[in-house]
Amino acid sequence: MMKMNYFVFGTNNMEAAVKFYDALFEHTEMRQTFATERMTFWQGEDEDAAFAVAIPFDQNSATNGNGTMLGFSLDSEDEVTRLYNKAIELGGSCEGKPGQRGPRFSAYVRDLDNNKIAFGAKNG
Repeated sequence: MMKMNYFVFGTNNMEAAVKFYDALFEHTEMRQTFATERMTFWQGEDEDAAFAVAIPFDQNSATNGNGTMLGFSLDSEDEVTRLYNKAIELGGSCEGKPGQRGPRFSAYVRDLDNNKIAFGAKNG
């Protein structure tokens, strides 16, 4: 069996990135679990999976990957809309307002470093 272990977004401003994700995850199961000067991790109920922001190891500027996207699966359309609105309120930008896309209700935003995030919920 293989499953995703962690996902990392690069940042050029750790303080701003941590503030953004702490506030975004405030009413979810995601909690900050570990931090160093270079990297901060959040985990939910599945302790085998983590999300992190990091200052690049090579000390070059962080850049967003064209075509790279992190998706969070949520329990309801209301939660998709809430997190989308929260990300925009925190200074993120819209990449696709909440709505039905194929079999999922989804919304897309970019964080402060221009990384793309998807929020989605199954129908029903």
